[in-house]
Amino acid sequence: MPVLNPEEWTAVALSLKVALWATVLSLPVGIWVAYVLARRSFWGKALVDGLVLLPLVLPPVVTGYFLLILFGRKGPLGALLAQFGIVLAFRWTGAVLSCGIMAFPLMVRAIRLSFEAVDRRLEAAAATLGAGPARAFLTVTLPLAMPGIIAGGVLAFARALGEFGATITFVSNIPGETQTISAAIYSFLQVPGADAAALRLAAVAVVISLAALILSEWLARRATARLHGI
Repeated sequence: MPVLNPEEWTAVALSLKVALWATVLSLPVGIWVAYVLARRSFWGKALVDGLVLLPLVLPPVVTGYFLLILFGRKGPLGALLAQFGIVLAFRWTGAVLSCGIMAFPLMVRAIRLSFEAVDRRLEAAAATLGAGPARAFLTVTLPLAMPGIIAGGVLAFARALGEFGATITFVSNIPGETQTISAAIYSFLQVPGADAAALRLAAVAVVISLAALILSEWLARRATARLHGI
């Protein structure tokens, strides 16, 4: 691990905090949306699916621009939240929102595929034994889909960790407040002679992302082993 100066450590710590909160806060919503898309048929499902995946294909700057319009201090949602003392624009909490939205499609996609792979006959068997829909979901469907949920969560974390375009558009690049690893690397690349600092942060990003993927694989294997009683 390269030796970082305090400014670089601040960017790393902020990136980890933002990515973690973005993943934790979006995971329950992601599980619910993935389950609905995997198990329910309703009018407008294709539209909902398209809206969920839209941040994946839109330019990140466009997503950040829409967030700024909606959640800025004078935006409809931003003005409403400001009445309760909640400000997202140009704050690290806004970075959490933008990272969560950009990571959401990858999370939902992985979890949805996991739900679709669960044999519905197992859910039907649980129903015949007296389990209601909620209990069948919690005791049968959710555990069987757990490897996919773990994978979706880690993908979201890794995506949030590397988010740049939407975040810098919505919350700018404020050192100590909104300057994540990606934003710090961008700043260092604009300064002559700061290539070494950019390289150090890039190396840290690679290490963290690789560690997250390895941990995801280990957790998924453990979850699968428990399901099969190994």
